[in-house]
Amino acid sequence: MKRSYVVIGMGRFGTAVAEKLYALGNEVMILDHDAAQISHLADSVTHAVVGDARDESVLRGLGVQQYDCVIVSVGTDLAASVLITLNLKELGVKQIICKAMDESHRKVLSRIGADNIVIPEQQMAEQLAKGLSCANVLEYIDLSDDYGIAEIPVPKKWIGHSVVDLLIRSTYGVDVLGIKQDDKIRISPGPHYVFQERDVVMVLGDNNHLEKLETI
Repeated sequence: MKRSYVVIGMGRFGTAVAEKLYALGNEVMILDHDAAQISHLADSVTHAVVGDARDESVLRGLGVQQYDCVIVSVGTDLAASVLITLNLKELGVKQIICKAMDESHRKVLSRIGADNIVIPEQQMAEQLAKGLSCANVLEYIDLSDDYGIAEIPVPKKWIGHSVVDLLIRSTYGVDVLGIKQDDKIRISPGPHYVFQERDVVMVLGDNNHLEKLETI
């Protein structure tokens, strides 16, 4: 379903978010005080506006309160992100997502009413650390503090056996979401799929069970 977004602040994070949201078919308005940056991105979004988001009248004039979500990506300027967030709350914006520099910044934004707060560098570092902590994990996607999706080379004990024969969910506590082999991906392999030597397995489970897959 198509949604509408405003992205404020066209640094690397804001630019990446805006371009991705637009590519997925959403309505996206971007707002930044830097005319050159706005001009550069004008063809990558629905609306591109030069303006100062710290000024409530600017936000009101653009009708940001009519959008489904506003993303505040000015994490390097604490005062600006706080003022913008307060303005958005005053205007009754439905959902406010803010980028923060660190945990202290996150706490301030949380106290003034931001609905969701991301610390990109911290979250990427945590995701990388979780992936690297398991020698056999090729890629790790963090879903929560306890759960994730990992891509691992097929365990040797699985080769030549089917999903149902191995009783994977009850025995290993994970679900097989897909199989990658060379350039092909098989989503939700059936119970009779037989694992092959070149398989890369995408598994979902809690972190403890994912880590235990290393030992089999």
